[in-house]
Amino acid sequence: MVRRLVMLVLVVGVLLPVTSTLLFKVVPPPVTILMIQRVFEGKGLDRRWMSLSKMSPALPNAVIAAEDARYCSHWGFDFQAMEKAMAHNQRRPGRIRGGSTISQQTAKNVFLWPQRSYVRKGLEAYFTVLIEGLWGKRRIMEVYLNSVEWGPGVYGADSAARRYFGVGADQLTASQAARLAAILPSPLKWKAATPGPYVRKRSKRIGAASGTVRREGLAACVG
Repeated sequence: MVRRLVMLVLVVGVLLPVTSTLLFKVVPPPVTILMIQRVFEGKGLDRRWMSLSKMSPALPNAVIAAEDARYCSHWGFDFQAMEKAMAHNQRRPGRIRGGSTISQQTAKNVFLWPQRSYVRKGLEAYFTVLIEGLWGKRRIMEVYLNSVEWGPGVYGADSAARRYFGVGADQLTASQAARLAAILPSPLKWKAATPGPYVRKRSKRIGAASGTVRREGLAACVG
């Protein structure tokens, strides 16, 4: 009985996560739990996969500028960003800010569920370590940009670019990429095609920061 229990723990806790992570290193991950949840909420499902090599380089630059400026230099966790987020949330508990990296967000999007809990955060950390070690930065960015939610029923850069700007992700301009990156924290609320004052202001900041990312090689790991 104990031996069977140990084998079960090994299979569920080690073999399945490692096997699925290795599989998704070369195969596009299927629909996620969030996508299924949104379908049941009546939001539909629009997702097209596009390889990172075909996407406009303006998009990863903008996403790194907006979401994770130290993406290429950390190993999945940005402890400095976490400390800043905790300090901000203590000062302004009504406006919670997250400190998750792109790697952590990818681990959550692909393998886990969206609701917050200590169990999910623990599993998120585990899968973050796995994808950092087995995928590498370029693949993590590719999966992230093809899986992240960009509006009601809209997932991935190519679907978002076509929905909001009428072009593929390979044709995005720097300003369009900045607007897509600007709505990532709240894609069901903010609009990329018809942005309000806050999103327009945020897009300009991201556009300027994207120039820094490009000039200083902060996206070199995905190039």
